[in-house]
Amino acid sequence: MSAAEQSPSAAFDVVCMTASLGGVSAYREILSSLPESFPAALVLVQHRPVREVDSLVKVLQYRSALPVRLLRDADRLTPGVVHVVPGGRWAAFSPEGEVTLHPVHDHCQADPMFASAAAAFGPRLLVAVLTGRQQDGALGVRHVRGAGGRALAQDLATCEASGMPSAAMATGCIDFVLPLPVLAHALVSLVMVPGAADMMRVSLPPWAAVIPPALAT
Repeated sequence: MSAAEQSPSAAFDVVCMTASLGGVSAYREILSSLPESFPAALVLVQHRPVREVDSLVKVLQYRSALPVRLLRDADRLTPGVVHVVPGGRWAAFSPEGEVTLHPVHDHCQADPMFASAAAAFGPRLLVAVLTGRQQDGALGVRHVRGAGGRALAQDLATCEASGMPSAAMATGCIDFVLPLPVLAHALVSLVMVPGAADMMRVSLPPWAAVIPPALAT
């Protein structure tokens, strides 16, 4: 995102989240807790088949005070807007927030998206890995923490499927593991409360498998 689009009071410019099984309900709960004044651009991945008519945006709009839009190729991320990545695609970003959509390979939408966002936004990026099977997002959080960004995971007890957050936690690159209602409030605090992001900083364990930007491919 360009400097003109950044909020001077926000600790993070972009919040990326990923989910699979149980993700629609999780996203609806999170979005219902975000205020209309939430200043960061949000980008959501929900694993789902490619359909001619994508109804996810309409489902999420029902509970969101923020506008919800389907992300399209060459769009630019907008502060205070929820951008939904289309099924079967992953999103790459320029430092100015311009979006390029790519076909998904090996069912991984979040890993390449998180890596691209980490390279583009560095410490101004906050990500969250929510309920879902398999391991999408685990590689991505290594890029995020390696670039100075922050990462959250949904507490396993509140997940419909624990594979994705569990795999992300196993990297050592998750700052906080939080139940879903608390995670929603943490997003607001980290992004909007002055000083909260610095106060709620967690050191990486020595075994954490981060990927520094110079090693990213």
